[in-house]
Amino acid sequence: MSLEETQHLLQTFQITPNKLLGQNFMIESTLYPKLASYAELVSSDVVLDVGAGFGFLSRFLAGKCRSVVAVEKDPQIASALRQQTSSFDNIAVVEGDVLKTPLLSFNKVIAAPPYYLSSDLVLFLLKHSHIDCVLLIVQKEFADRLVAQVGTELYSWLTVTVYQKAHVELLDLVQKDMFYPPPKVNSVILRIKPWKIPPFIVKDELFFERMVKWLFTERNKKLSNALEPFIKNTLQIDKQDFQKTLHHLPYYKMRPRELTPEIFGAIANAFTN
Repeated sequence: MSLEETQHLLQTFQITPNKLLGQNFMIESTLYPKLASYAELVSSDVVLDVGAGFGFLSRFLAGKCRSVVAVEKDPQIASALRQQTSSFDNIAVVEGDVLKTPLLSFNKVIAAPPYYLSSDLVLFLLKHSHIDCVLLIVQKEFADRLVAQVGTELYSWLTVTVYQKAHVELLDLVQKDMFYPPPKVNSVILRIKPWKIPPFIVKDELFFERMVKWLFTERNKKLSNALEPFIKNTLQIDKQDFQKTLHHLPYYKMRPRELTPEIFGAIANAFTN
């Protein structure tokens, strides 16, 4: 794939890249084998490619694995994608929003999705128990949030939620000139592998996720003050019962930004006995 090929296809199909949809087309083909290698791709794998564009990555992957599920939301680009992959009997093109459209089963993900989709996509994928590995090219700042240290500015609800579900690694930097049109920021190759044994268990995942998200909206308050309205509204318990449970926890005077993921898990479990 090259800049010239991409520009030719955009012109042929009369497509103008849509900034709102995050349409930045990867034009650096040396990334393809690197992504396949990092995903430890084998011939039996079924790979999901999100934001497949004109299918250059999908076609490369199709030669390395059993099949590729290529998802593209933009109808114009999806039409071009079908034409570009029509000679491949192991590429299934899916037109639609990956978060809402029924998908064929897959066990690995290799993609350069639109930046705006990153958070929702990662959480969506981690709810699929059959995934072995996820390789994404994402905005560097987003990737940094996933591996942020406790107490730092980038440490967030997303850091905690993803850590409970998977091991995250930041691999190679991807310069912005490897895309057309180039985005304003650099990207990074992100590898996510769901834990075989999680670092801690939560009794109620939905409650845990909602609680963590709430507490980071109050990240600088003391835990006792930040947590009370959430617990009272969610569990319908009175202040006395709340205080009784909370004061059995040794970290009730700490602030959410100071809590490790394991502590968030312990707090959630204390209120879901």
